[in-house]
Amino acid sequence: MPVVVDIDVMMARRKMSVGELADRIGITPTNLAVLKNGRAKAVRFTTLDALCEVLECQPGDLLRWVPED
Repeated sequence: MPVVVDIDVMMARRKMSVGELADRIGITPTNLAVLKNGRAKAVRFTTLDALCEVLECQPGDLLRWVPED
C-alpha cells in the first residue's frame, strides 16, 4: 500500500504507549493497533483530529504517500 502510517514514530517521540494513546483519543487499543500497523482501510477525520491533538502534530506527520514500484 502506498500510504505509510507513521503513528508509531510520533508515539515514540512523545514516549506514549498504545494503551495511553488509545484512551486519550477514545478508541480501543486493538483499533489503534490496526490503524498504526497500516491495516485499516479508512480513518475518520475525527480520529485523525484527535491523534493530531494528542500527539501535537500535523496529519502529514502521521501519514505519507510512497509510490509503488
